[in-house]
Amino acid sequence: AKALGMSFIDTDLVIQEREGKLLQEIIDLYGLDEFLKKEENAIVSLNCKSTVIATGGSVVYSEKAMNHLKQNAIVIYLKIEYKEIERRIKNISTRGIAMNKGQSLLDLYNERIPLYERYADIIIDCSGKGMEKIIQEIIKMLKL
Repeated sequence: AKALGMSFIDTDLVIQEREGKLLQEIIDLYGLDEFLKKEENAIVSLNCKSTVIATGGSVVYSEKAMNHLKQNAIVIYLKIEYKEIERRIKNISTRGIAMNKGQSLLDLYNERIPLYERYADIIIDCSGKGMEKIIQEIIKMLKL
């Protein structure tokens, strides 16, 4: 966002602020379906103009939320390999990841990839690239 001179919104933080709870607490207290509704409501209420929006990975389960983003923004999918996601997440049980009980992180990854690809206007392969290189690619793809 800084490199593009735009505002930044992290929808996970928006949800936590609205609910006064961490994502995992929301999922534990209300269940996955209710969490996804709260996420959808947060997304569709956003003004996307001149803003970089970091969404939670589960946003792709909401057609309404994704349509709002597609109509009002450019959707960029930052594609990373499963092993990198696994390395970053560390403790899945406390991370606030919207997933069904008994579902593995790999199952979730494989389930979401086609959704990310379907909704993306731009796909950036982040494998083996540092943040600066990724930012350069985003700027190039946006033709800024």
